[in-house]
Amino acid sequence: MKRIQLGNTVFEGRNDVYLFGDDTGPTTLVDTGVATSEGREQLRDGLAEYGLSFGDVDRILLTHWHHDHAGLAGEIQAESDATVYVHEADAPMVTEDDMNHVAEIEERSLFERWGVPDEKAQELLDFLALHDQIQGRSPTVETFTDGATFEAGAVELEAVHLPGHAAGLSGFELSDGEDRELVSGDVLLPKYTPNVGGADPRVEDPLGTYLDSLARIIEADYARAWPGHRDPIDDPSGRAREIAAHHRERTERVLSVLRERAETDAWTVSADLFGDLSNIHIMHGPGEAWAHLDHLERQGVVERTDEGYALLDADPDLDAMFEYGGASDEAPTESATTED
Repeated sequence: MKRIQLGNTVFEGRNDVYLFGDDTGPTTLVDTGVATSEGREQLRDGLAEYGLSFGDVDRILLTHWHHDHAGLAGEIQAESDATVYVHEADAPMVTEDDMNHVAEIEERSLFERWGVPDEKAQELLDFLALHDQIQGRSPTVETFTDGATFEAGAVELEAVHLPGHAAGLSGFELSDGEDRELVSGDVLLPKYTPNVGGADPRVEDPLGTYLDSLARIIEADYARAWPGHRDPIDDPSGRAREIAAHHRERTERVLSVLRERAETDAWTVSADLFGDLSNIHIMHGPGEAWAHLDHLERQGVVERTDEGYALLDADPDLDAMFEYGGASDEAPTESATTED
């Protein structure tokens, strides 16, 4: 496996593209980076270091549909006729030009439900309109489900469905016969906690779903994770516990807001969590606040009202809500409302 690292000035963090294959198997990319001129040039240069070009790529495996991971897939496919694979839950978001999370939010009136002010919603739409090109050319795709396997030269990659940040987010497990490792996409990142709720509002119970994915990683006890941004993670189970602890702490902060205000909406909670929001954070901030409020509603701790959410249980059993991420698991983590 070779790692090609790309700059990313649209979203936070350097993107990682992983190259597999040899003389015995197809040249395979996991993710492609964002469709900017800088990203395109850097990926071409990275492949050239191994004597390859876009035209030499036989297969692309996408961890999820977000544009900084799938943006160049269609362009590479046009040059190489590569087969592009994505989990069945994310296929519509990759293949249809007009599909994106803002369309989903507008269709479900989530801006209104989250309490996002009209001027902030328009600011977000204006920001995204300036970055339409990062979606790139839509590829045709083949779909896969959890457990699908792909031969990549001497390595076999097994798809591991890990939803939460995105409905179809999948990692790819590989083994050298002794240790198992995971190409983790954005389910596990070394610095930031991946956004849930705003990053893909199609996900039902986004926080609970994501906690289940973290539990799966913890229990798998991988030797190393290769994330979609920045550098490898040498203790994936430990990192997953840190992120679970972070979400427990964030749940406590959400409860504190509700204790003070009694009844409030996701936008107001996000202001307490993240402060003033701009550009992409206008979507990710209230989206993550909503993910926590929605999860608390599912646990019977809050109820939905015309004004947002009202507190029913001021002192819920968080140990029961967080299998991992208890006090003994807590460790520092830097939080962000965005990491696509």
